[in-house]
Order: sequence, then C-alpha cells, then structure tokens
Amino acid sequence: MQNQIYPCLWFDGQAKEAAEFYCSIFQNSKITSENPLVVRWELNGQQFMGLNGGPLYKFSPANSYVIECETQEEIDHYWDKLGEGGNYSQCGWLDDKFGVSWQVVPKILNRLMADPDKGQRVIEAFLQMQKFDIQKLINA
Repeated sequence: MQNQIYPCLWFDGQAKEAAEFYCSIFQNSKITSENPLVVRWELNGQQFMGLNGGPLYKFSPANSYVIECETQEEIDHYWDKLGEGGNYSQCGWLDDKFGVSWQVVPKILNRLMADPDKGQRVIEAFLQMQKFDIQKLINA
C-alpha cells in the first residue's frame, strides 16, 4: 500500500526541470524514471509524477504540499529554497517558481494552537507572519 496514491503535477514542458529542482532541495530524493511525457521522482520516500501536459492547466493554492519542520533551520531552508524565483505569501505559504504551492510549517503548530491558555495568541501571532518563526510562536 505504500505510495499507492501519489500526486501527478501537470507542467508545461518543465517536468524534468521541476523534478531536478525539488530533488536538489529535499534530502533522500531522486528521479526514478523519465521519458519525454512523464518524469517520476521521490522526495523523502514520497512519490511524485510530473506530466509534460502543455499550457492548458495551471497550479493554484487550492492544492498545496505541507512540509512539517522540526526546527527553525528546516523552515528557513525550505522557505528560502522553494521560494527562490517564486512568490511568498502569509502564514507559511509560498508558490515556487513553477507555481506549485507549499506550506512550510513548524511541526508543533497544531499543539500550540490547541493549548487552551495560549492557542488564540499563537493564532494571532502567526497571522502576522509570512515565514513562521518558531520561537515567536512559543513565546506568544
């Protein structure tokens, strides 16, 4: 059952370039197969497929990929690398240079928001952020 379900991302002739870009950012990643129409790759064991489908469809934030990070260094790494050439948004969201949306979030975020004493302050704090700052969330 592992990886029986995986995303297929529709690119306008950039599937291999995108696969190489993502594999350069995530550890334990590799391109597993390619042909002129389809490129398959793994990011930390998660399969992806890129389809060179042409200009008909575009990405939107309605579909995004969440990266849960243990440390601020991880957040900084993914935020800087994935956002390079793309667009940064609020609350840990960014669109990479291909238009794919990502959410770069601290792993502890849900626990902090669920805290009955400070959850609302944590939410108010992160609504003011673009890139998440773990220490500011903890201190909220």
